Amino acid sequence: MFQKHYSRLPPGLSLCIVCFFSMASLVLFICLLLFLHNISQSAEATGSLVNLGYAKYRGVQNPGGITHWLGMRYAAPPLGNLRFAAPEEPVKERKQQHANKFGFNCLSTKSIPRKQTSEDCLFINVYAPSNARADSKLPVYFYIQGGGFNANAGGRINGTGLIEASGMKIIVVTFNYRVGLYGFLASKEIKENASLNNGLKDQMKALEWVKKHIKQFGGDPDHVTIGGDSAGAASVYYLLTAFGGRSVDTFHAVAAGSPSFGTQLNVQESQYMYDNLVENTKCNGKDSLACLRRVNVIDMQKLDKRYPLPGGNGPPLFMYSPTIDNDMIRDYTYKLISNGMFKKVPMIFGSDTNEGTVFVPRMTNSFKESDTFLKSQFPAMKEKHFEKIHDLYPKTNDVFPGAKSYGAYWRQGSNAYGEMRYNCPAIILTLAGSTYGDPNKTWNFHYDVKDPPAMRSGIGVGHTAHVPAIWGPEYGYGPASYKDKGVNAPIVPVVQGYWTSFIRSFDPNKYRAKGSPVWETVTTAKTGNALHQLYVKTGESKTRLMDEDQLERCRYLFRVGAELKM
Repeated sequence: MFQKHYSRLPPGLSLCIVCFFSMASLVLFICLLLFLHNISQSAEATGSLVNLGYAKYRGVQNPGGITHWLGMRYAAPPLGNLRFAAPEEPVKERKQQHANKFGFNCLSTKSIPRKQTSEDCLFINVYAPSNARADSKLPVYFYIQGGGFNANAGGRINGTGLIEASGMKIIVVTFNYRVGLYGFLASKEIKENASLNNGLKDQMKALEWVKKHIKQFGGDPDHVTIGGDSAGAASVYYLLTAFGGRSVDTFHAVAAGSPSFGTQLNVQESQYMYDNLVENTKCNGKDSLACLRRVNVIDMQKLDKRYPLPGGNGPPLFMYSPTIDNDMIRDYTYKLISNGMFKKVPMIFGSDTNEGTVFVPRMTNSFKESDTFLKSQFPAMKEKHFEKIHDLYPKTNDVFPGAKSYGAYWRQGSNAYGEMRYNCPAIILTLAGSTYGDPNKTWNFHYDVKDPPAMRSGIGVGHTAHVPAIWGPEYGYGPASYKDKGVNAPIVPVVQGYWTSFIRSFDPNKYRAKGSPVWETVTTAKTGNALHQLYVKTGESKTRLMDEDQLERCRYLFRVGAELKM
């Protein structure tokens, strides 16, 4: 059609028009290519190479359809002047980085740096389906490891099994955070010239990293569930109550087990730890903080000693812990949750039957010895508290086949410590969530799956026993009974079904495993004030009413929790 008109035009003008349409066609062609490229970018898998702005990381695609990126930096190395400082932005890397192995674990209290540990330890790991796209918006599970805030326990968790259990519908994130003196040393010097609660600030920094970057891995920054166990679960409630329950917008639901409620000190009460460290390192000069930052890390680890908490009669199990700083942590946890000062989100909390057995000395042979242990952990306990504890937790007649003879009051002390530190906090957190938050979005569990060797030894269903059921056979720290064909292998898909359903939908029932019972919320309209929990046991899992005797013990601990500085 155009050729007919071209023949009537002067040769010069004809040439100009041909050039014009040729150029226009070229521009249109280039635009079309860019459009198709953008479509393909959102339609294709993200691939194993991610550009985070400060660094490019090459992950590893596994044959099973999951790609992992291990050992990525989410903050600058906390060395030199950054020791005792809040986490800072990661340093830019010019070369492409290989994210094919875990970064160093953070140093535990008293441990000497070894092959897998270092003060330079702020690394994050991501597991994602290999076919995830930048627009996949997969739900994210952000897991906080435990260790009593004095160690990184189980930091090298494999997220593959949980992703497979979800039907390739989630992303798993794990990471390290500073513990011990590097994460939680507190004093007036630290407050004025450095930063308090840096271990928790590391966690917040990692969550900010997820919000900023997880889309590149196929994740949804607006659908993040945080979880953890023991001190990891304690971290969850510290994040819930941070700044009085305000200002933390990086997560949207929580699912955690065995939350640890320990003694909480303020800055003034924590000063003795700093002063003792200054004395041991001979940093008594004018600027003790600058001196401590120069101390060689091996010397620092050797010279860090455990001392009793103020009023205690012996060193506690865990000396360093988060400090009440009147900013991020504004009061005792029991006070904050009793006043509804926490973020209201869908939540799961729970615990295991025998939480205290791995901690209490096995040769405990009297109430006096049991009380001595408890006093070391909770120095604010008075005679009136011990009298009530003796009444609520009498001597038991437990026997342990295949184990050495243990002290007659080991289980008595274990029952008291386990409920004080773990069981009752799990119940009270969910009751607070149901009271101040959405009662239709709050669940509790009691885990009672028995591992034969643990039962014979008297440990029973011990502290964090539920964790292998969440992570599955790939979990490297669990007993053989949870591996394929093990006696507890059948419980794994049940627990993983609830967990992945909650991660995906903020409801443990929507995508639960076929044949699993409905997990009722803590309170239901049908039963009024009755309190429910999921009782987890191989072949017997069911929703049941909470044990009334245990509730009565927990009510007492709730009443005196603030007195005990918890």
